[in-house]
Amino acid sequence: MRKLLNTIYVTNSDAYLSLENNNLVCTVEKETLLKIPLDNVENIVCFNYLGCSTGLMGECVKKRIPLNFMSPEGRFLAKVFGETKGNVFLRVEQIDKFRENGLQMAKNEMAAKFSNCIYTMKRTLHDHAELKEDAAMAEALQVLKEGVEKAEECDSVDLLLGIEGNCASIYFGIFSKLITGNNLAETFQYRNKRPPLDPVNALLSFVYTLEMIDCSAALETVGLDSYIGFYHTLRSGRASLACDLVEEFRGIGERFVLTLLNLKVISEEDFEKQLTGAVLLNDNGRKKLLTKWQEKKRTEIYHPVLKENIPYGLLPYVQSNLLAKYVRGEVEEYIPLLLKRTVK
Repeated sequence: MRKLLNTIYVTNSDAYLSLENNNLVCTVEKETLLKIPLDNVENIVCFNYLGCSTGLMGECVKKRIPLNFMSPEGRFLAKVFGETKGNVFLRVEQIDKFRENGLQMAKNEMAAKFSNCIYTMKRTLHDHAELKEDAAMAEALQVLKEGVEKAEECDSVDLLLGIEGNCASIYFGIFSKLITGNNLAETFQYRNKRPPLDPVNALLSFVYTLEMIDCSAALETVGLDSYIGFYHTLRSGRASLACDLVEEFRGIGERFVLTLLNLKVISEEDFEKQLTGAVLLNDNGRKKLLTKWQEKKRTEIYHPVLKENIPYGLLPYVQSNLLAKYVRGEVEEYIPLLLKRTVK
């Protein structure tokens, strides 16, 4: 099993990254805050930082360690990565496989996504029995269950997109009910983005971006082209396959956001509202979230295909590897991550 390495998140606007004897060094005003062997790092994510030495950048390229640049609010800006390598024939097989079986793969992916939404709701219902009598919750569960069935039966991507849109609207319509004991629930009415207009949407968008970074890096690691997807249409500059893969991870991100809110790790003071109306995490809020995200990635989860416990942080790599096996014809189908199966 692949070893879980470190993802380094840089949030200090005065931080400077450099290379010293094969160590990643982070300094602020000439004071060293972090020194870690570069071989123990698998990803670097920079938010609003001072700079990075060309020596470190070159070594990251050589070792194929993604160096991601984000805006302070969590919007992806750019990525420095090494030369695209891997088996070119695998990428040809990827294109052929997706053309031939893309619709079925998309149907399975959406069915898994809706199932994970159901799992998230049932987790809350288990802890808050009073919500079982809520009519909106019952309706949402029914729509999502029907969504799973319809996804498995539909015969076009356009129809699948319609099913997804309806399920998402219903699910996020009751999402605030899953937030218990935190007044930020009152700020959430529906899913919005680019920019997020309330604290809950700000958290969701930020976490989805973190998952997107992990999925994109994992796909490239196993030799797949992250820009050639089976569900999201091809678009210049968009990592469509990473967008596809992240769909099955949204449930993990949503559960994580709910945990932050329900345990009151995040509060109203961790956000700032801009003149445009956008609501974004402030420096303190980002640090809180990233600390908890790293802790989450180190905890273990039972994987039903591997039949063993693995760290959450390895899930993108494991699923990407299973997808590559499917493309190569080593397994008959690709099985998306189903959270309900991860409870041993």
